[in-house]
Amino acid sequence: MNRSDRRVFQAQEFATLAGVTVRTLHHYDRLGLLKPNGYSQAGYRLYGERDIVRLQQIVTLKFIGFPLKEIKYILDRNNLDLAATLRLQREILAEKRRHLDTAIAAIEQAEGVVENGELDWEVFRRIIEVMKMEKDTEWMKKYYTEEQLAELSKRWSPELQERVSRDWATLIKDVEAALSAGADPASAEARALAKRWTALVEEFTGGDPALAESLKNLYTDEANWSPSFKKSFSTEVEAFVCQANASHKQE
Repeated sequence: MNRSDRRVFQAQEFATLAGVTVRTLHHYDRLGLLKPNGYSQAGYRLYGERDIVRLQQIVTLKFIGFPLKEIKYILDRNNLDLAATLRLQREILAEKRRHLDTAIAAIEQAEGVVENGELDWEVFRRIIEVMKMEKDTEWMKKYYTEEQLAELSKRWSPELQERVSRDWATLIKDVEAALSAGADPASAEARALAKRWTALVEEFTGGDPALAESLKNLYTDEANWSPSFKKSFSTEVEAFVCQANASHKQE
């Protein structure tokens, strides 16, 4: 038994205190997520006071949406202390709350429309868009480290997302127009478009090379994308911007 634990509990007592089932404790034990501190002479699992901390971490990360295999990887990292783990949980939950607040606001707007006897398809389209964004955000998280997700949650917001989405949509239309007009990728117009593209990417990455690499990994792993995720730009648009950037670097 770990001597730092002043009290020990058998599995049933510990499960009751923690608000989980004994079956859950057994499952976490089999997965190596939450091992007992020891066993009684009769062979019963024994847990200490500090095990509640580990259990809280598991439950919170599971609630956020992390699979159990990934939770084990996160919690077994030696360089991630308790304070850092709690801070990460708080920041990810705050991000999830912002998404939920956006969805609730959209649904409240729809309620108001329905109560007035109207049927505004744009309002309902907005609800679907918010839900889809939440789903897309969840699967994308596997391409980023916990620290990167925490950093993004601190400086990103629904308002910023909306503005950046508009900027991307405008830029993509401008690039498509340049393509239709037969613009030369080496032209000043093309380089200006590529510069805007780079600026928007850097607004997301914050100039962090590691985060830029994670973003690149996401976009090059098309075979494993969520079925609901579609690139907002065509292969031709992407190639034109890449050629414009390459032309600029050769000068």
